Amino acid sequence: MRASRSTLSHLDAKWFAKWQSSSKQAKTPTRGKWYQLCMFPYPSGQMHVGHLRVYSISDTLSRFRKMNGYDVLSPMGWDAFGLPAENAAQQRNVKASDWTYANIKAMHSQFDQMLCDFDWSKELITCHPDYYKHTQRLFLEFYKAGLAYRAPGLVNWDPVDETVLANEQVDAQGRSWRSGALVETRELEQWYLKITEYGDALDRDLSTLDQWPSKVKTMQKNWIGKSSGAELTLADNITVFTTRADTLAGAMYVALAINHPIVLAEAETNAGLKAFISKPHETGSKDGFRLSQVIKNPLTGAEMPLFCSPYVLGDYGTGAVMGVPAHDQRDSDFWELHGTTAPINVIQEAKSLPYTEKYGTLNEASGFAGLSIADGAKAIMNKLGAKEKTRYRLRDWLISRQRYWGAPIPIINCSSCGTVPVPEKDLPVLLPENHSGPLSQCKEFMETTCPSCGGEATRDPDTMDTFVDSSWYFLRFTDPDNKDLPFSKDRASELMPVDMYLGGVEHAILHLLYSRFWTKFLVDRGLIENIPNSEPFKRLVTQGMVHGKTFINTDNGRFLMPDELGPNNTVKATGKPAGITFEKMSKSKYNGVDPSEVISKYGADAVRAHVLFQAPVNDVLEWHEDNIVGVTRWLSKLQALVSSASECGSAPTSAQVQAWNECCALVSNITKSLEDTLALNTVISDFMKLTRAVGTLKGSELAWPATETLVKVIAPVCPANAEEAWEKLLEIKKQPWSSVFAEEWPLLEPISSGSAFNYNVMINGKRIMSFASESDVQEQVLEELSKEPKTKPLLERGIKRVVFVPAKSLVNILTN
Repeated sequence: MRASRSTLSHLDAKWFAKWQSSSKQAKTPTRGKWYQLCMFPYPSGQMHVGHLRVYSISDTLSRFRKMNGYDVLSPMGWDAFGLPAENAAQQRNVKASDWTYANIKAMHSQFDQMLCDFDWSKELITCHPDYYKHTQRLFLEFYKAGLAYRAPGLVNWDPVDETVLANEQVDAQGRSWRSGALVETRELEQWYLKITEYGDALDRDLSTLDQWPSKVKTMQKNWIGKSSGAELTLADNITVFTTRADTLAGAMYVALAINHPIVLAEAETNAGLKAFISKPHETGSKDGFRLSQVIKNPLTGAEMPLFCSPYVLGDYGTGAVMGVPAHDQRDSDFWELHGTTAPINVIQEAKSLPYTEKYGTLNEASGFAGLSIADGAKAIMNKLGAKEKTRYRLRDWLISRQRYWGAPIPIINCSSCGTVPVPEKDLPVLLPENHSGPLSQCKEFMETTCPSCGGEATRDPDTMDTFVDSSWYFLRFTDPDNKDLPFSKDRASELMPVDMYLGGVEHAILHLLYSRFWTKFLVDRGLIENIPNSEPFKRLVTQGMVHGKTFINTDNGRFLMPDELGPNNTVKATGKPAGITFEKMSKSKYNGVDPSEVISKYGADAVRAHVLFQAPVNDVLEWHEDNIVGVTRWLSKLQALVSSASECGSAPTSAQVQAWNECCALVSNITKSLEDTLALNTVISDFMKLTRAVGTLKGSELAWPATETLVKVIAPVCPANAEEAWEKLLEIKKQPWSSVFAEEWPLLEPISSGSAFNYNVMINGKRIMSFASESDVQEQVLEELSKEPKTKPLLERGIKRVVFVPAKSLVNILTN
């Protein structure tokens, strides 16, 4: 009899309650530590299917490691500060803390629905004073080391959220990653962390991360942007850096950043220039304003116009670039808009311009005809006396935010003493309870006394970027109850690095780069040790996104709501077929799926297996709810198979020996996928094949050990169904319940065709003899025993049962 959907769903409640009321009797660790971590969520109040996917993957792998004897750390917490909570709380006229904690409670319940086995005793919440006290303490470590500093500069200002953004939080179109607003440029005094101090280490050690996706490493390498080249002084206050000294004769203009001192000085008397630098420009814009000054090409002596342009970044390099339109695409685009003469080509192989390849031979226009590009660059640098220098695209991390819901920066400003760090004994600097909006507007927070002189002083009004909180949370998980320190050095050094870290590739530059920076810094400060190359994450897994079925009105391109659809996916208003695509789930596309609803309908195990089955871990998953029925059928068959299992059976036929060997191969494949390749979609298909193969063994003495093995291997993916099946097997054996997760991961040995095996023979549990057999074990054992005079009295009592355990090559005869 097959289990119904409602029965499968009922198993969730049954086994969750059982786990809550009793220990799951986890297997005693025998193989050392395993730190399994997935990126903790922002508590928005509602998980989506993307959450379901990553947490199902992580939970499956964590349970697998536990069954293999590892001492697994698999914690969970909440990345709880940030603008969305502050904005949502203001809209609802509630406290940001109340809004956040209510969302955490709701999402914790969703984790329970997913049957995730996280260690909630390690739970942390970044907006809790017990956590951000230590965030502030670690900020002061940077401050003491001279790597946290305050400086004026042009910043990215989000006019909607009214806060400063880091460069990484502005997209290629110059818009805020959060609000989507066109970012403005303002000059403010801000706090920075000197990540550039670690530019070389961050770049160099990427080569040691052999278990990271190459895509992520490439993205970080490009962002760090290490390059070697020449630095040339063209005029007072104008220095340029170039990686292509070979093309210097083709330089036709110089462009300055809009905050360059020369630009600002000229803007004082030039109204047009002042208006130009004041208006917003998209990132990378090729807008330009010609300045009054001209510059001479240091190699040819030719005069070059001087421009200011927003594509030149004031906080990167020297704030000046030399434009070579014939050999750089960006310079070509700019010159096409603002140039008056044809580009100068200096490379023989250039058939069309711009020619940007780094191989070829210099021509007459270069002044070094016949030399290769590499040799020509060296010759030009020698002629000009330029030395080779290394530059980084990476810039210091701006962490100031002019909002309320973040960790306050633990600095006090005193008119007598200047900038004074808050003493560690006075941490945390608490957020005011009844306030919203920038802290600068909260008098009770701002007014304080100087810890150095005791005079009147003010607190720093800014809070820290929320990426600061997530740059060290994985270290706090190693020692979350420590009241005095962010973490114990011994405990963190024992558990780090994270063995496997799961999360979206969208965090490649922000979170992952910052976490590497913080870890390297904390190792250098002696807060943690024995981490290879000071890298926090040994293996990185970036799961693909989940796309939902999206319906579009082809007449106007508008996304359709569910109630706007008619029969057979038609547009209700027109009767025409709707366009169907699969796109990233979002409210605006009406293609989201509530995991809670799906789990309530099919049960957590079926949904977990479904999300693993539908696509390889790294690929985009197109959500097809209809396909879950295949998984529910399989689970029903499995429960029926277990219900009919028997410890007893006859000798296997040759076909059943073949089925047993198929089981062995499938278990090996499943183990390899969970341990190494993470081909989790094939794991589910192997589960189904294994179930069919075990069914073939029915009536055979091999059926029982194969059934036990089947139940054990599905446990990491389908914990409730595995526990239910295991309970049935224990009832058949008349044994009390113990969790399937207390069992060892199975390892099956294939049976070689035509080979003889040695079997130990026992009578009532006492070993009597051993003998070799190829098949028909139960018949041969009686024949062999009849040859032994000492066994005759025992056999005369009458045989009650013969128990054959092929996995242990054992035959046990129970007598009356």
